[in-house]
Amino acid sequence: MSIRYAILGFLSWRAYTGYELKKCFADALSFHWSGNNNQIYGTLVSLHKEGAVTLDIQPQEKLPARKVYTITESGRQELKSWLVAESELPILRSEFNVRLAWACGLSGKELLEMVGSYERQLAAQVLMYKEKARRGFQAPDRTDLERRLWNSIEAHAIAFYERELEWVVSLKSEVGENKE
Repeated sequence: MSIRYAILGFLSWRAYTGYELKKCFADALSFHWSGNNNQIYGTLVSLHKEGAVTLDIQPQEKLPARKVYTITESGRQELKSWLVAESELPILRSEFNVRLAWACGLSGKELLEMVGSYERQLAAQVLMYKEKARRGFQAPDRTDLERRLWNSIEAHAIAFYERELEWVVSLKSEVGENKE
């Protein structure tokens, strides 16, 4: 999956500057990119060179010019082709799982500390995601279906971390019972 399609998706909703896109990535629970400047601006430059987006430079008094990007018909066709193509399955890459696989070399206390630390991180992530969801993300809502889809995606992101937290709480209990 490429950040390219997320950018085209946002631009299919409305025109954005690179800065505004970066904010969208930071605010949305469902996009797991840092949305760093190199990714966003590099992709926008590529999309512009390929004709998938247009660039409108808007001068500003006492500020750098705003570069506003808009999707073209070619960009809409590329986005649509990607949308109707078969989706990749999600990839589960968990550093914690790799650590856990080799944690038998730890003492019972060290293992409980490792699991407890991960549990606290997950609990904080759940709280943060719930707060972000409470504050709301200005998601596209051109139709009732679009609004429901975005709400479902955001709920799924929260549920993922809640489920991971449930698993870790259960794991911690199991590890605590089998301390050496």
